[in-house]
Amino acid sequence: MVILHTKSLRKSRDSNDRVKILSQALPYIQKFKDKIFVIKYGGSAMTDPKLKLQTIKDFVLLNCVGIKVVIVHGGGPEINTMSKKLNLPVKFIDGLRVTDAATMEIVEMVLVGKVQKDLVNLINISGGKAIGLCGKDGKLFIAEQIPKMKKYGYIGQVKSIDNSILLALIDNGFIPVVSSVGADLKGQNYNINADNVASAISTSIGASKLILMTDTPGILKEPRRLDSLISKLSISEAKKYIRSGIISGGMIPKTNAAIDALNSGVDAVHIIDGGLKHSILLEVFTDDGICTMITED
Repeated sequence: MVILHTKSLRKSRDSNDRVKILSQALPYIQKFKDKIFVIKYGGSAMTDPKLKLQTIKDFVLLNCVGIKVVIVHGGGPEINTMSKKLNLPVKFIDGLRVTDAATMEIVEMVLVGKVQKDLVNLINISGGKAIGLCGKDGKLFIAEQIPKMKKYGYIGQVKSIDNSILLALIDNGFIPVVSSVGADLKGQNYNINADNVASAISTSIGASKLILMTDTPGILKEPRRLDSLISKLSISEAKKYIRSGIISGGMIPKTNAAIDALNSGVDAVHIIDGGLKHSILLEVFTDDGICTMITED
């Protein structure tokens, strides 16, 4: 009898915790209904099959409660795998992929032909309606080469965006899945950093939130201490942390993408741990959040 009573109490506490989380979520669901979230999807949330499906279902859930979702993705590990299969060298300089003509073909084939279609399929079978796009589809965005980065090959940036396609899709309940491949006005293809594509899209379509998924809990004051997470900071604080070296390495371009988005009208940018189950829901729909949110000063 004691064992049964203990199990009953534990079950009751678990039920209360679930109810508390659900009741916490309600005001946020009401607040963000009809708002636009642009999500840069990447990291282990893309490579671990179980986590991938859970994350996709979270995207669909956001859409089902009235949030308009746009997903932007990269796919570095898949590009590396395919390059090795085809005996093409994988070369990086300063942490950036060197994209020659042959590598550019692999990038487009993998991102647009494989990764994107896999994501579209998963969203569709999870109850959503997804459509895959890259910069070249309907001239969604025009790319240009970054002059100071010519040594990296066909590495580009977003020059302009035609947001009419995305707005038409999300207004009709679709989830656009955007690959970070674009072309210039002459038709030359470019590999573009997915964080920067997501930032540019978020400002163009008037997003409420830009969410950047990573493999870290967010911005840490001390890299090896998870309890040093900075849960919230302003643009000026973020710039100060970059200058002081607290924000370093691969977190610098993410933070700069966040700052660009905020300076162009996005309300908040969240840098979240995609390796944590349901991290987007926990960050967006709970009072405390779990990762780093950057806002205007």
